[in-house]
Amino acid sequence: MEDKNEKLEELEAVEEIKETQQAPSPEEQEGEAAMHDVRIVSPAVLVFKRFFRSKLSVIGLVMFVLLFLFVFVGPTTVGWGETEVDRSGGQTTYTQYTTEFVGADGETYTVVQLNSYTPQINVFAPVFSYGTNADGEEVMHILGTDRSGMDIMARLMYGGRISLTISFLAVILNTLLGIVMGGLAGYFGKWVDMVIMRIVDVINCVPTLPIMLIFSAILDAYKADYPFLYTYRIYIIMGLLTLISWTGTARLVRGQILFLREQEYMVAADALGMSPARKIFRHLVINVMPQLIVSMTLSLGSMILYEATLGYLDLGVPIPYASWGNMINAAKDTDVLQYYANVWLPSGICIIMAVLAFNFIGDGLRDALDPKMKR
Repeated sequence: MEDKNEKLEELEAVEEIKETQQAPSPEEQEGEAAMHDVRIVSPAVLVFKRFFRSKLSVIGLVMFVLLFLFVFVGPTTVGWGETEVDRSGGQTTYTQYTTEFVGADGETYTVVQLNSYTPQINVFAPVFSYGTNADGEEVMHILGTDRSGMDIMARLMYGGRISLTISFLAVILNTLLGIVMGGLAGYFGKWVDMVIMRIVDVINCVPTLPIMLIFSAILDAYKADYPFLYTYRIYIIMGLLTLISWTGTARLVRGQILFLREQEYMVAADALGMSPARKIFRHLVINVMPQLIVSMTLSLGSMILYEATLGYLDLGVPIPYASWGNMINAAKDTDVLQYYANVWLPSGICIIMAVLAFNFIGDGLRDALDPKMKR
């Protein structure tokens, strides 16, 4: 009996030891609870968090959204068209002429002639003044009118549509051409790379602004014979700009593909017998997209400045159609520059806001898409 009792005591002691070994400590229990609370975050969510963590990125995004609403939604609220002229008449101006003569009696007489002129077009109307639109309604000119009697606020909105649309189209075409040429050069290498890179070197030697000035002069020379060339001059010139500005994107894509094509997944793609087009555009270019998105965002600001420069030089959108560039062109007149800041200053502010917005967004995307960023 004593032997049985001793064996039972030994078994109970062993079970107690096993229970103490298997029971987790309070610290281990807290760790297991914390593990259950951990959520797996996707790379896209991390990018968004990094992007919105930067104040400048958020400011740039807000500025872009406001500009987008201003130029695409705003024209429905002003009551004026892009080329609509306010024919309600402007302010009456008076001109005084004084003439002196000696009468027959030897006395000197002074004759004062007062002439008044009221223009049929409401030109250079002050801000927050009223005019009559084509429907006969009395509508406010929030920013006044220009020398042609057209509402500045409406032209600012419609001009923003042209400037932003042209810039987006130029950047998209520029990027697509750069992806194709850079992808071919980086993937195939050898003589294909040499030929494409020599073309890039030649294009980089071309002075951009003089070429656009010469091309615009050629289009003006054929304005009488081919009016559509003059009407769509800005689109033709920006297309020319696209043809000579894809080289930076091509170099970026080429450099990245030269590195990525030696990775293990590309060796696996070769083993699976994938076509070169599938490997370039389905595997290599996809991995270059973060850098391309940043490059596109930063290029938008440059394209807007190009369009503004062409408009200021009378090489952009032909009047009476509006763009931010040809609205600044009014500042060439010293009287307008000095006395009518409401004619040219708002378009300059819009250009500055657009360029800053795209640069802020580009900087934020560059930091957010960088996998080395820890903060």
